[in-house]
Amino acid sequence: MEIIKSFKQLSKKDTNIAGGKGASLGEMTQKGFLVPPGFVVLANAFEKFIKETDIEPELEAMWDRINIEDMESIEENSEIIRDVILQKEFPKDLGKEIIKEFDKLGAKHVAVRSSATAEDSEIDAWAGQLESYLYITKENVLENIQKCWASLYTPRALFYRVERKLHREQVSVAVVVQKMVNSEIAGVCFTVHPVTKDYDQMIIEACHGLGEALVQGSITPDTYIIEKSTLEILDINIGEQSKQIIRDNDGVKEESLTKALAEKQKLSGKQVKELAKICIRIGEHYKKPQDIEWALEKGEFYIVQSRPITTL
Repeated sequence: MEIIKSFKQLSKKDTNIAGGKGASLGEMTQKGFLVPPGFVVLANAFEKFIKETDIEPELEAMWDRINIEDMESIEENSEIIRDVILQKEFPKDLGKEIIKEFDKLGAKHVAVRSSATAEDSEIDAWAGQLESYLYITKENVLENIQKCWASLYTPRALFYRVERKLHREQVSVAVVVQKMVNSEIAGVCFTVHPVTKDYDQMIIEACHGLGEALVQGSITPDTYIIEKSTLEILDINIGEQSKQIIRDNDGVKEESLTKALAEKQKLSGKQVKELAKICIRIGEHYKKPQDIEWALEKGEFYIVQSRPITTL
């Protein structure tokens, strides 16, 4: 039973074992896009963990106890089952294989991200529901993988599954382990204008530091609207950003920005066009409008995620 695959061994067809995020990163790696290297701890590993630690009966009992009408019942059962998962010992043979793969990356820090393996139609709805951990070291990678497994049972995820009658369906979680990009600037790109639905316009959003500030909605980013057919920048809206999220020893912290930096345009016109070209190619490859996460480190644009825009 395979439990780990590198991005180079995965493609978009591997959603059922690597989750939406893992399969997408594998696909883009194979197609030559600049994706930070990494590997996926496949859903098989989580299933192996469940069997070896004998927690299946407890999962079944939890579903029987949950009352969807009662948020307290969902929160209480979520806490119980996550504690059960986190308190179990990490299987030694699995841990050895993960550490061996970690060493191959040659990275001091990685991002550890959950990647749900629900049905294709459901995967996008899981975006943002499960946990991600940044600046993880070799010493604490296993415990953070375990936290990602446990995040399949957060109150939000449990409510979502019961509400959609997915609680008895096979929903598992793979875990992406990816070399950390120390981004000076990061953000997202929508390859089709998500509001006007104009297919010849795309939007790039950019912020100082790590993209987590943007994901959390704690800052107002720069917004650039680009005409895809000409690469002309139609509109630039500079978001005043008073703080950024950056690395702090083996974690992250918020840092205040000077007024000059807060009001500064994040990407130059040349950089906007360079990034737009990369994102147009990704959209053309998938033949569907994409929501792309990117990071800029030392002048290089890295792609850290791409998924379909679900609102069009």
